[in-house]
Amino acid sequence: MQMGKQFEEFEDGGVVLKYRRHSNGRGLIAMTAKADPTAFVAPSAYVEADSRIDRDARIGEGTWIERDVIVGRGALVGANVRLGAGTVVGPGAQIGSHSRVGAGSTIGAAARIPHDSNLPAGSRIRSPQSGDLGRAA
Repeated sequence: MQMGKQFEEFEDGGVVLKYRRHSNGRGLIAMTAKADPTAFVAPSAYVEADSRIDRDARIGEGTWIERDVIVGRGALVGANVRLGAGTVVGPGAQIGSHSRVGAGSTIGAAARIPHDSNLPAGSRIRSPQSGDLGRAA
């Protein structure tokens, strides 16, 4: 049995926002966003316009990924996380649940952000290979 495309619309200040359900997890993906079919996007997660979720990434329940965000291959974003607009999460990085990452931040490949973290806009978290794991640049 093949399911037809399913869309959901929301009104935000007179603007209608249109989302589709991701095939793996059923999370809401904006029409101009891209999520690889191997990525898991939890049912209550939102991925906003022009964002990209790469292969094998996992997006947890209640997570909100704002505009122009890139989540790299195999990255893990926990539950109830907010990734600010223009953020880049490197391949294999992990962001703990209930964290907030400010707009324009960069999380390096394989970096680990603990649960309940609050990173200001423009934060730079280096990859473990750099020797500065978990410290903003």
